Amino acid sequence: MILKRSFLATFIFFTISFNCLGQGKLDTVVILHNGIELPDTWPPRYSENKVRESMPVPYLKNKPEIISINVGRQLFVDDFLIQETNLDPQYHNATYYKGNPVLEPDQEWEKTFEGAPYAAPFSDGIWYDESDNKFKMWYLAGAGSLYPEKQTFYTGYAESLDGKSWKKINTDVYEGTNIVDTANRDAATIWLDKEEKDKSKRFKMFVVERRNTDKRWQYVLKYSPDGIHWSNGVAQSGDMYDRSTVFFNPFTKKWVLSMRYNAEVGRSRSYLEHADPEMAVSLAHRIRKDVNDKFTVFWFTPDDKEPHHPKFDSIQPQIYNHDAIAYESIMLGYFNVWQGPENSEAAKLGIQKRNEILMGYSRDGFHWSRPSHNVFMGVNETDSAWNWGNVQSIGGVPIIKGDSLYFYVSGRRLNNIMWDGYTSTGLATLRRDGFVSLNSTNKNGYLLTRKLEFDGEYLFVNANIANKGELRVEVLDENGNLVEGYSKAESIPMKENSTKYQLKWKGSKSLSDFKNRPVKLKFYLSKGELYSFWISKWETGESRGFTAGGGPGLSPTGIDVR
Repeated sequence: MILKRSFLATFIFFTISFNCLGQGKLDTVVILHNGIELPDTWPPRYSENKVRESMPVPYLKNKPEIISINVGRQLFVDDFLIQETNLDPQYHNATYYKGNPVLEPDQEWEKTFEGAPYAAPFSDGIWYDESDNKFKMWYLAGAGSLYPEKQTFYTGYAESLDGKSWKKINTDVYEGTNIVDTANRDAATIWLDKEEKDKSKRFKMFVVERRNTDKRWQYVLKYSPDGIHWSNGVAQSGDMYDRSTVFFNPFTKKWVLSMRYNAEVGRSRSYLEHADPEMAVSLAHRIRKDVNDKFTVFWFTPDDKEPHHPKFDSIQPQIYNHDAIAYESIMLGYFNVWQGPENSEAAKLGIQKRNEILMGYSRDGFHWSRPSHNVFMGVNETDSAWNWGNVQSIGGVPIIKGDSLYFYVSGRRLNNIMWDGYTSTGLATLRRDGFVSLNSTNKNGYLLTRKLEFDGEYLFVNANIANKGELRVEVLDENGNLVEGYSKAESIPMKENSTKYQLKWKGSKSLSDFKNRPVKLKFYLSKGELYSFWISKWETGESRGFTAGGGPGLSPTGIDVR
């Protein structure tokens, strides 16, 4: 057995052995950063759903007795942290930027063989690179004028200083264009690996490309020191379906392949994880339903709450793609929900198929809670809209810019060139931590947490307090008894709107006396919205959580530290 601790000393990993059936058996108990205990068999093995139903989330049914909150802001995206509350949840959607699209296909080489312009990530990646203070984008570009073969796409590259105005950077890779990779491709994932020690592998490209021999899809892994000059493939998979992607789960230190899976109820996902990205790619292939695979497992199907196309209500929605990224203390999941019609019917009608982005949240990287099926980033079916149809998620986002989160999506407009053409890139924004708020419209709102444990000192919140409202907090011991000096009456009230506000008491500004001791926090909210809380080691309020795609002024480690 090999025992390792992260630099935060907050979560534990053990080697995995495989039994004769190929199931992953953990040698001993694995406890994640938040106190969640993983089951003996990991990843879990569920039978394929024959009906549409929600994915089980075991850690919400059997919560840890004590929840560690040393890593990241604690978001109220589910009831994991809550023992009791009368606050009302509100699920927020991202707001599209009025200047969209922020990147359009304006170069001749961005057209397909048929002449349809493409300039938008198909997952790919948009990141903020703190090493040189730039927003960086990799995207799907039509390559018809460069490589005259039907439905051939290359990978383009662009940069920005503000995330809104983008410049296509001509490189020395391909004939004075901004093309950085010439694989005949479908989806791709470009990951800025801020934990990588080998500088030549800092950027990782997992591209779904066609084999030259038989034109079948496969994953190919490539490395780059700068995101522009890429190695040849260092690992290849077996046969894959298109629209398969990759993400890194830093809580378990595993690369996860999110693969298209054709279930009886429609497009779904299968799952493979490995600590070594080259091994992950090498082991990947389509699931054979008659074989108990050692590494690849069925993951999830669409559930019975997916939104339907308003004009094709009889079509059952499906999961077209699933991207994910670590943000603060949780994983964000982008559920790309396809609502129809199929390509052949869309081509006859001269319209785009309808894909929209819905949110899910995970605290172990495998099980996803979806408390709302509101559309987070959707379509706009007006004739001139850049996102009339086929909105697709992008890797690397959100990017943290001040008090806002920047999300990017691809969208397709109606055009007279080709039904499936004119693809561009749009920006959407959200308040930092702003996925779910717990609201009170009167003077009697409250929230009592479960037992918490921490090694920080300073309590911070993200909250919006309305006029004549306030937020106070008190500390209770593990048995629910009020701790002297930390009552509601001694709490100095918050009466403003802030994404990072330190709460204090009249006799103390810190929680240093409670380090590594189980306590509960009770928030009293009158007329306001509570988004998150965390306990920092520093009075400046850094959370030690993961910063997703990064952002201006943040640590280049990808973690919110001083």
